[in-house]
Amino acid sequence: MNFQVTVLKILVSYPDGFAPMADLKRDMAILATSGRDWAERTKRLAARVPDLDIFSHGLIDRLNGGWRITDKGRSVLKFMEARPDTQAAASEEVPAPGLAAPPLRLPAEVGRRRHARLQRRRAARERTRANAS
Repeated sequence: MNFQVTVLKILVSYPDGFAPMADLKRDMAILATSGRDWAERTKRLAARVPDLDIFSHGLIDRLNGGWRITDKGRSVLKFMEARPDTQAAASEEVPAPGLAAPPLRLPAEVGRRRHARLQRRRAARERTRANAS
């Protein structure tokens, strides 16, 4: 599992991009134990930007008690998640993480559906944790 890609994915799933450390650790533990699919996916995403360093490239901000993804972090994550045929048409080179990748525009409806799906997942995790105790 690629730690840095996982952190970006977790932070982007929160509505304002901020996650307290306790939530970040919990989500990280869930993903770390979710199986090979997640590990393989993060490896593929990390391969798109080989010298990824979320801290030194300013992709996240460390704030009181947690981390927040920056606009630059969102851009790099969108670049990593873009389909290969979309990227090939845009550029043959992988941009350096120090440089913000051009933001890809998603239709508003897709963004809303994604946000709703992430909220449902978060609520399901909370229900599971509440039922377990």
